[in-house]
Amino acid sequence: MAALRMTAREWGWLVALSVLWGGAFFMTSVALKEMTPFGLAFFRISIAALTLGIAVWVMGGAIPARLTDWRAFTILAIFGNAVPFCLLAWAQTQISGGLAAILNAMTPIFTILIAHVFTQDEKITLGRFLGILLAVCGVAVIVGPSALTLHGGQLWAEAAVLGASCCYAIAGVYGRRFGGYPLLIPAFMQLMIGSALVLPVLLLAGTPVRVAMPSLTTIACVLGLAVFSTALAFGIYFRILRSAGATNAGLVTILVPVTAILLGALILGDQLVARHYAGLVMIATGLLIIDGRPLQVLRSVVFRARNKPDVSGPAAPHMLNEPHKLR
Repeated sequence: MAALRMTAREWGWLVALSVLWGGAFFMTSVALKEMTPFGLAFFRISIAALTLGIAVWVMGGAIPARLTDWRAFTILAIFGNAVPFCLLAWAQTQISGGLAAILNAMTPIFTILIAHVFTQDEKITLGRFLGILLAVCGVAVIVGPSALTLHGGQLWAEAAVLGASCCYAIAGVYGRRFGGYPLLIPAFMQLMIGSALVLPVLLLAGTPVRVAMPSLTTIACVLGLAVFSTALAFGIYFRILRSAGATNAGLVTILVPVTAILLGALILGDQLVARHYAGLVMIATGLLIIDGRPLQVLRSVVFRARNKPDVSGPAAPHMLNEPHKLR
């Protein structure tokens, strides 16, 4: 079976998704000042489910009725949003968003390992693995050493982010089985079930907010997380997953820190330093290696150059080069 490839359209969707998920780290950090991690995770998932539910209803979509479908979507919800959203929200109360971004960028590494075992068309290749590794190192260079400064209790938070990354990888590979459904149905079903799974955790943990009345900024961040960084983002994610596979869809976690840095420079006027440019070059090089087509073009050019006929040898005898003249 042929390996799945990324077209220019899929790369465009991937960049758009990285912008949506890149903003999620910022909005999460702001919202956590007034909300608890489990409260934020619940409202993010439930409002996103409501948003997609309205979209499915408007488009005339049908909710699957078979028990086997609900069981499969429950597994997808556990690994796709219920567990990782809670883990990431809690982790960002303990560690910086930069360190969380580095650890979250490990998702493609986990995905390529899981996909190699459980799929036929996403097997590990040396070039793909080296490309992902180079891109992850580029993320670490961009974020810089300051994000790696350790404080008490960070070990569990780091483990939580890695656990979330592993969950995303499992969900990506498992989510390929839902290709026969209308595009929004898998996203809606996993979010609807995910909200039901997180609700008991929220009730056991206590109040969802830290203040009597959240500010408008916090409310705006929660709505942005739910509508744009979750509902819209999952629709795009399943679009990429369906056409390009789990490994390629997982590359978005590498681009998330890049878009966050670039948006900060363009909108907030943040200054880019040498390590940012170096990291961008490493990530771009890694993604080109993963894509594979630039290397194929280079190999084709080298092959043609090696097999080009040699026309620089000794000249043929004069008598063979001139037309024969009758005397």
